[in-house]
Amino acid sequence: MGSRVEEVPNKQVILKDYSSGFQKESDLLVKSGSIKLKVPEESSNAVVLVKNLYLSCDPAMGVLMRGVPVPGFIYPYKPGSPIYGYGVAKVIDSRHPNFKKGDLVWGMTAWEEYTLIPKPESLIKIEHTDIPLSYYTGLLGMAGLTAYAGYFEVSSPKKGERVFVSAASEAVGQLVGQFAKLLGCYVVGSAGSKEKVDLLKNRLGFDEAFDYKEEPDLEVRIDVYFDNVGGKMLDAVLLNMRIRGRITACGMISQYNLQQPEGVHNLMNIILRQIRMGGFTADNYLHLYPKFLEKLLPHIRKGEIIYIEDVARGLENGPRALMGLFSGRNFGKQLVEVACE
Repeated sequence: MGSRVEEVPNKQVILKDYSSGFQKESDLLVKSGSIKLKVPEESSNAVVLVKNLYLSCDPAMGVLMRGVPVPGFIYPYKPGSPIYGYGVAKVIDSRHPNFKKGDLVWGMTAWEEYTLIPKPESLIKIEHTDIPLSYYTGLLGMAGLTAYAGYFEVSSPKKGERVFVSAASEAVGQLVGQFAKLLGCYVVGSAGSKEKVDLLKNRLGFDEAFDYKEEPDLEVRIDVYFDNVGGKMLDAVLLNMRIRGRITACGMISQYNLQQPEGVHNLMNIILRQIRMGGFTADNYLHLYPKFLEKLLPHIRKGEIIYIEDVARGLENGPRALMGLFSGRNFGKQLVEVACE
């Protein structure tokens, strides 16, 4: 007879049903189940079982709660099943030749304590463990790659330019601003509170920053606008772009929960000012991840890149942390600590 496989509790965050309006914390249910700490015998050779350590909270997850597909994610959330997103995990058992017990990985996982991953080929093994593991939910994960690809590959930046970043204290924005400063640009950021504005100017090295709730009128000439917000902010920026400026559309969080998206009225300036505007998604730049690490790790180790995290501890606090993104409650990159390594 074989040895008995240990069975342990497995807390999960479940989507109750698709939301027809603004997503709410009550749309998510924290449920307790159980799981065996071994890949089932009947599973294919490609399966790994992981213990989730950190989970990333991303604005796109609110869209998935409405049943809408999002590039870079596999499918909209299924009512009655755990939600999923990017996370950091430790391999507990594996039938995949590229992963062994004890490996640390980041990639797509479910919002639960333990996840059986049927197609682990997309997981990325964590080799640099001198960096905090939580950074792989943001700085060294999809947020970091998004900032890197969006700024260096899409925005075509040049030294000395004036760069404006909206939602500049959030997961992606805080990095775009610092990348632009490393390149020798003049950087302006917008945020939603005095505390966040102080963070941008006094810790993250932005040249200027303003609270868009208190100072809605933008008066700065811009070469590159890195847009995380859309809506009225985008409309205002179009009046302040320099000739042949570039607008990189990364996100539009102001529009995600509107039944009727806001119109943009100043599009004529794209022609008059010869502006190039384009969107992108980071999943098209995954091939750059090794180059991204090579460029970024030395700056992190020298303390030349600062990354602000807002950590909710315990999976049961995950729904509140995720929904806080849409009201600006978080301070920096929002993530959930599920367990210590």
